Amino acid sequence: MITAFDRIVIEVPDLGTARAEYQQLLGKLDDQERLHLGNIEIQLRESSSGASAHITALTLLDTTLEKNTEQHVDSGSRGISLARSHFREPDCSGNPVANGIYAVDHLVLQSNDADDCIRLFAADLGIRLALDQEVPEWGGRMLFFRMGKMTLEVIHNSKRPPERDFFWGITYLCQDIDNTLASFDQRGIAHSPARIGRKPGTRVATIQSHCLGLPTLLVAPA
Repeated sequence: MITAFDRIVIEVPDLGTARAEYQQLLGKLDDQERLHLGNIEIQLRESSSGASAHITALTLLDTTLEKNTEQHVDSGSRGISLARSHFREPDCSGNPVANGIYAVDHLVLQSNDADDCIRLFAADLGIRLALDQEVPEWGGRMLFFRMGKMTLEVIHNSKRPPERDFFWGITYLCQDIDNTLASFDQRGIAHSPARIGRKPGTRVATIQSHCLGLPTLLVAPA
């Protein structure tokens, strides 16, 4: 049974460079290039193609599987890499890294078919569809699949749909956005000023460096 998100896999063209960059942002990776946050693991892998950094896979926690194993999930016409896996323990709370980031708030998937995403994530995989709404400023429809204190956010831009679905960006949670941004300044990490978030009661900032070129946001309670 799937109970939470387990791991986000990011492929990078040069592992050494990416490790040094991401460790400035998120803290030390283990010997398998993994970072353990409160609600998910992040793992870096070197791409054999040399392509620019991209989020290549998402795995879903299934504790009925043997530890440290995974099983492929057929995503059908979505064409994205999914798997059931058992890498972390569901009660793992993780520790905030030095700059106060402690979890992933949401992962963004750009899709050309919102209805088929509902079929895949809600009907087939049993992930709760928390919200389905039209958002004109984003060009169409947004879906929010919620599980294990993390959200998979699907954007379907009906005016400019992507040729194929792809994981686009990531938003990290911190406890105090002012303290975290001050820590970024000390580490030489570029960022936007903090601003009021789209979700009521939040403040956000855009991370502009040390994020592997991925669209990356920081969010905290206001």
